[in-house]
Amino acid sequence: MSMTKNILTTAFVLAGALLAVPASAQDFPTRTITMNMPYSAGGPGDTIARLLAQGMSGPLKQQVIVENTTGAGGSIGSAKVAASSPDGYNLLLIHISHATNPALYPKLKYDPIKDYEPIGLAVDLPSVFVARKDLPAANLAELIAWMKTNKEKVNYAHAGIGSASHLCGLLLNAATGTQPTQIAYRGAGPAMNDMMSGQVDVMCDQIVNVVGNVDGGTIKGYAVTSTEKAPALPKLPTTAEAGLPGFTYTVWYGLFAPKGTPKPIIDKLVAALNVALKDETVKSRLAGLGVQPVAPERATPDALAAHLKSEIDKWTPIIKAAGVVGAQ
Repeated sequence: MSMTKNILTTAFVLAGALLAVPASAQDFPTRTITMNMPYSAGGPGDTIARLLAQGMSGPLKQQVIVENTTGAGGSIGSAKVAASSPDGYNLLLIHISHATNPALYPKLKYDPIKDYEPIGLAVDLPSVFVARKDLPAANLAELIAWMKTNKEKVNYAHAGIGSASHLCGLLLNAATGTQPTQIAYRGAGPAMNDMMSGQVDVMCDQIVNVVGNVDGGTIKGYAVTSTEKAPALPKLPTTAEAGLPGFTYTVWYGLFAPKGTPKPIIDKLVAALNVALKDETVKSRLAGLGVQPVAPERATPDALAAHLKSEIDKWTPIIKAAGVVGAQ
């Protein structure tokens, strides 16, 4: 009798658990999913987002589209996703700025930890020191010496306060004592266009945005910011090899959903992200741009949550020491 009672009790518990999951979560997805990319179209983040969206559409059996909501170092698009319905249909793909924006923008309208459900890290990639094609410096050591000599006469381009290119510039200034004039753009694409036309001097941009231009000779490449050479730009040395030991800078991208998104939906999104990162077409196209998918154990909610916290702890004192504040 007691065994029968236990079986019935277990059955009721399981049935209750199933009923507790909304039908919308069980059926997810039933329509198009929007992956918000809070940086400009044509930039490195946009390229990565479109490849991941393509790779996730198959396993989810629904189209994943990319929407660009730009401005304020990615914080405008981030706030938009944080305020959206927690139903899995509005996602945020963002890079290192998710960890730096709290220090850069005192009036931030969201909390990068409390207002999102982490899905997983997606990719890591180095940046590359580049300059206009007619700049006289022949290597990184000469470039740094030229920047020190010319100080504020040097125009350093970046994709906006809090962007990956801006943060790389802060690290360079701290490491070398250079003092270039910062030229902020609304995205990496416009900044790169001005560099190709010779209107700005120097930039440290994500490798995605520079491979074609360095290979084509429209800009000069000096060094990659990783510990190992980049297969996509095999002729360029690392920063350590080029005379700047200890300088490494890796840009990561992570995928988030609004806080309160049901776990069954998060689980489906995690699974789709991992399928995309293993897709041979996606991997091949990313590799051609110098981008590596993260290992499977890093494409998880727990790994992204831990990484985000460590990055906030790392960057907050650096930004405060630099005295940089973004305008909102």
